[in-house]
Amino acid sequence: MSTSLHRRTPCRPRKLHLWYGLAALPLLASTTAQAVPAYARQTGNACADCHAGAYGPGLTPYGMRFKMNGYTDTDGRGTKIPAAIQLNGVRTVPAKGQSSNLLSEADIYLAGRVSDNVGGFVKVQVNNNGQNKFNTQLSHVDLRYVAKDLKLGGKDALVGVSVNNDPGFDDPVNALPASMDNGPPTVSGTLLNPSSSNTLSRRVIGASVYALYDNNWYGELGTYNSLPTSMQYDLGYSISGDPGKLSDTGYARFAYMKDMKRQFFSVGVVALTTNRQLPRSGPNEHLTDLGYDVTYQYLGNRENIVQLAYVNIMERRRYATTPAGSVPGLFALSNGVVHDQTLTLTYTFKQSYGVIISHMVSTGTHDIVRFVPYGQPDTSSNSFTVFWTPFGKDDSFTSIANLRLAAEWFRFNKFNGSSTNVFGVPEGGPVTNAKDLNAFLLFASVAF
Repeated sequence: MSTSLHRRTPCRPRKLHLWYGLAALPLLASTTAQAVPAYARQTGNACADCHAGAYGPGLTPYGMRFKMNGYTDTDGRGTKIPAAIQLNGVRTVPAKGQSSNLLSEADIYLAGRVSDNVGGFVKVQVNNNGQNKFNTQLSHVDLRYVAKDLKLGGKDALVGVSVNNDPGFDDPVNALPASMDNGPPTVSGTLLNPSSSNTLSRRVIGASVYALYDNNWYGELGTYNSLPTSMQYDLGYSISGDPGKLSDTGYARFAYMKDMKRQFFSVGVVALTTNRQLPRSGPNEHLTDLGYDVTYQYLGNRENIVQLAYVNIMERRRYATTPAGSVPGLFALSNGVVHDQTLTLTYTFKQSYGVIISHMVSTGTHDIVRFVPYGQPDTSSNSFTVFWTPFGKDDSFTSIANLRLAAEWFRFNKFNGSSTNVFGVPEGGPVTNAKDLNAFLLFASVAF
């Protein structure tokens, strides 16, 4: 991604807040992908039937099937209002800087069945940016048409169409970064990573055709275009995050899924290729993402649930330009590679108490011109989360509303290619080490 971030001279102290904002992107992402009570009311099932933890985000095989069925399954007991509300509050205690308490986000979900074959998911969120400033955004969209109960070669099959605004968000396995709304924090990540600068997430619109064969084999093919910058602004997004003008964009996803009732296993591959103009009046650069993922769930009798997921995505770049460096005769490389990797382990007890441990790494080709001051975009981080979800189960006080209390420690081992003086501030200036970007957070979320 040949953005201005990659061509900056070493950051001065007054610019540090830009980098802090980038580093903080994944911190709040862990609370955004949750169970939607509208689906529980529609199906007559508890949130815990679709999610390993009763407030999400990890899907059970039943939840995956519900998603592939276009969110259309119902208990047949009349029409339900396809709407839900979620409120998020957070206390943030950074390693350096001032602590804050915010009602950080209010969400409205329009989600559920329209007909036997049509359903969807639309999320509108209002973000509190502090200082009594609020920003309304159209978050994720996934509208579906699905033909179910088909037979192909004597095997069960379904075929559907998804119109969505984030490649990978519609993925049934719920392992890809977009479907979890999280990815490695980075100064130069892949297109499929929602934490990357100039990410595609929520700033594009596309459609894909997907199919499930014999309950095990999943395939999806689609294409995307970026939204006009004026529309991005109207939908609540800063123009500075524009992913650029896209052309000849293709998206593909294939996975093998095996539901063994008490256990679940999947292995999949994902690919995205596009030509991009960034800025939109500039020349084309070519980007190709190739990745694979492996997931495993031990469900047992739902008392002790273990989930393990590993995602590895590589992006090959053929840059549009090769800008000159500060040293005469030094130019940026014409080609490069970046890697985003995430390993996540989740343990849930009685679908109420849980621990989530994630290790996230983003690395890239050494390029001293694009990635100042050290020539490496490498970032390594970990998150440790504990949570409690008292509701959302068949035997709880309510199965169609929910509460989640969580604590998360987010720590950086390396940022911007270094563990010390990550912004390359000259001697005598205020130095920021990777650990100075760490933060401890307390979350409270309620949905109804």
